[in-house]
Amino acid sequence: MTEIALQIPNLKAIWPEMIVLVTGLTVLTIDFSLPRLNKGFLAFLGALGLAVAGIVSYQTLLLDVPTEIVGLTADPYAQFFKIIFSVAGVMIMGISVRFLEREQYHYGEYYALVLFAILGQMIMASGTSLLVIYVGLELMAIALYILAGLFKRTPRSNEASVKYFLLGSFSSGLFLYGIAMTYGLTGSLDLSTIAGAIDGRGASGLLLLALIMMATGFAFKVAAAPFHFWSPDVYEGAPTSVTAFMSVGPKAAAFAALIRVFTVAFGPVRIEWTTLFIVLSIATMVTGNFIALRQTNIKRMLAYSSIGHAGYLMIGLVVGGEIGTASVLLYLLIYAFMNIGAFGVVILLNRVGGVGDQIDDFAGLAKTSQASAFVMLVFMFSLAGIPPTAGFAGKFYIFMGAVQAGYAWLAVIGVLNSAVSAYYYLRVIVKMYMTDATTEPTLNVSTAMSAILFVAVVAVFVIGIFPEFFLSLAKSSVASLL
Repeated sequence: MTEIALQIPNLKAIWPEMIVLVTGLTVLTIDFSLPRLNKGFLAFLGALGLAVAGIVSYQTLLLDVPTEIVGLTADPYAQFFKIIFSVAGVMIMGISVRFLEREQYHYGEYYALVLFAILGQMIMASGTSLLVIYVGLELMAIALYILAGLFKRTPRSNEASVKYFLLGSFSSGLFLYGIAMTYGLTGSLDLSTIAGAIDGRGASGLLLLALIMMATGFAFKVAAAPFHFWSPDVYEGAPTSVTAFMSVGPKAAAFAALIRVFTVAFGPVRIEWTTLFIVLSIATMVTGNFIALRQTNIKRMLAYSSIGHAGYLMIGLVVGGEIGTASVLLYLLIYAFMNIGAFGVVILLNRVGGVGDQIDDFAGLAKTSQASAFVMLVFMFSLAGIPPTAGFAGKFYIFMGAVQAGYAWLAVIGVLNSAVSAYYYLRVIVKMYMTDATTEPTLNVSTAMSAILFVAVVAVFVIGIFPEFFLSLAKSSVASLL
């Protein structure tokens, strides 16, 4: 009798994903079984699961022993991104509870959808197969489509969901078509195998077309110009807590997959795609920062700000190598703290019906709530890249890497755009400290919100003053990729 050996996969490669999946299913089950249970408990349970997943990812990163399962890897590069997703998820859980209660949309499935979106992001970061990356992308996107339309009785939320769904589906189709063309040309979906096939034949017209299609799909997810048109409307219309999540998680996941795909699979034709991303980087920085100058809605301003930051991050992709890739990882970690923190302050001022979304609503905040004004000042300084905040350290390493790689002119363009961005960030500070309030705001403070904002402020200063530890961690993470 012939013995059949059953090979059991090493599940260590997907421990964080399993933790997030089990937590999401548990949240759904509890919410279904106990509908009258305080939804804050579900937020706590979700945050706890994400914290455990983040700790497991950090421990795996330190071990630096890559473990693989079919289509997925647990290399340090993926673990670093899983830490970012976990941090962002915990912060979102904390800032959502009071906000959703006030808006009377406090549903348990909200927290489950956030967890499933993070699961998709983790799969994207770990994927070593184009098909696996696509599955992760779609899992994330479907959850976000629903979250954007969470406020079912609000026309703007419905509009945001529909726009995001239609444009997101179109970009996913282009990405999938690029995958199909790559498979037809190379006979594989595995990134390393694709690289070997390309290395043997070089760049063809069809391969470049496939490359452009996949780049387009990623560009949509990071809101890079000219694929950014969905971002301002979706950011403005979606619930503010969802906007905060969308501004960090999907962007980090898209860059995680983008860097892996183009560094590993399309590394042999790096010269060809570098030019493409240089153009995208410049267009994205200029578009985001200059249009942000005219915005009066704080959420739209932060949306265009997010577009500008995607342009800075693409400089790191163009630079490549250890310093370029590590600077992108560091910047995304910093961005999670400062951007979600900024949206947290917006939620503090939010009142039912979207009141508090205008920049003018911040007028005189320093006189009515000095703590809230100081916290927002820190995040605005960090987003503008003013020392000693973490935002300065993030931009410094990206621009320094560009200079070292011979792209000094690209670094100059980035610095000039950063100077432009300082205007609209400082405009918020001027409103808070140098303008009288027309009405006294009612702040929606909670213990969880206060804790999240405190941690974010501390992180912004700690990373800004002591960036070496976090940069060395990022460098050790990308060593497995390069």
